[in-house]
Amino acid sequence: MESQKQPLSGVRVLDVSTILAGPLCCQILGDFGADVIKIEHPVNGDSMRGHAESKDGVPIWWKEISRNKRSVALKLSTPDGAEILKKLVADADVLVENFRPSTFEKWGIGPDVLFEINPGLVMVRLTGFGQTGPYSSRAGFGTLAEAMSGFAHLTGAADGPPTLPAFGLADSICGISASSAVLMALRHRDNSPAHEGQIIDLNILQPIMTAVGPGPLIYDQLGIVGERNGNRSTNNAPRNTYLTKDDKWVAISTSAQSIAERVMRIVGHPEVIDEPWFSAGSSRVKHVDELDAYVGDWIRGRTRAEVLEIFEEAGAAVAPIYDAADIVSDPHIQATEMLTRVRDEDLGSMLQHNVLWNMSKTPGSIRFTGRDLGQDTDELLHEIGLSAEEISESRKNGVIK
Repeated sequence: MESQKQPLSGVRVLDVSTILAGPLCCQILGDFGADVIKIEHPVNGDSMRGHAESKDGVPIWWKEISRNKRSVALKLSTPDGAEILKKLVADADVLVENFRPSTFEKWGIGPDVLFEINPGLVMVRLTGFGQTGPYSSRAGFGTLAEAMSGFAHLTGAADGPPTLPAFGLADSICGISASSAVLMALRHRDNSPAHEGQIIDLNILQPIMTAVGPGPLIYDQLGIVGERNGNRSTNNAPRNTYLTKDDKWVAISTSAQSIAERVMRIVGHPEVIDEPWFSAGSSRVKHVDELDAYVGDWIRGRTRAEVLEIFEEAGAAVAPIYDAADIVSDPHIQATEMLTRVRDEDLGSMLQHNVLWNMSKTPGSIRFTGRDLGQDTDELLHEIGLSAEEISESRKNGVIK
């Protein structure tokens, strides 16, 4: 897919962020045609380069999270580095940064300076707790947001400890949220007579707190504090994970009343459907032990393949619990290209998550994978008017790589 056919073609994004929310936001923008310039420290680079496994010394996750991004190695904390950033900002539409509040100001590249150069700039400031408030100066990571959002409190067995996810959940939700916020800000700018940009102050805590659900609202209105229920739901039953005869796991949901009725017919207990308490999820939950026993006993006597076939024929909601190998081999994921093969100059063919949205008129694309640190520095600096001598001098002074 040619970039000129993509919705963000012509939009230039400066990715001045690290682990993980900012890079994911910029990956999404790049997937839909934005010219993303990844700005990293000349010595250390983005710490994302050191996350997850490597192959032949090449960081694998980096190849996905930094796809469609040109890499510039630039030391922003130096006066010369700040001046180069200002030149890049002059032609940019979006800048995404996730340093602690006041860091950009300390380096002389705060919003007042950048908006003077480019009034139409959309500046995304991603932090753990936001630019203001009593926690604003704290170090902020996804783990802390997963703890403070209520997620960990509600996750895990009822008699077990609060449980954190094994992956960057809060960061990922924040990154996806940030990409949406950028598009709103760009639309405002492009519809504004003054063509004015703005600051997006987004913290990692708020998006996952929203995703966790209405706990604060329920506490405010009823004084109820939610508790851990393992894989059960407080809204409907049966809803759980169940072990099959061949030691595989499946998950079942009965959010819809009709599905709950189908499940009970499948497992041989249609009599409970006529019980008054069965007519709503909130009352079925009060009989969860009984319902789980019916479902669990039935599933335990059959293989996963048998369970899936019977449930699917009956139109009931069931899914196998997958690991990465299962995901890769699933025929639906393959047919719909949720994963796609791309060519990498270091590792050859590699399987990556495809672009997030299937758009009929303006589909996204993966044009290239994550680059080496500073691979595009000279090209980008030439584009903003620096001479070969100036580039050489900056490199000698450690401002660029």
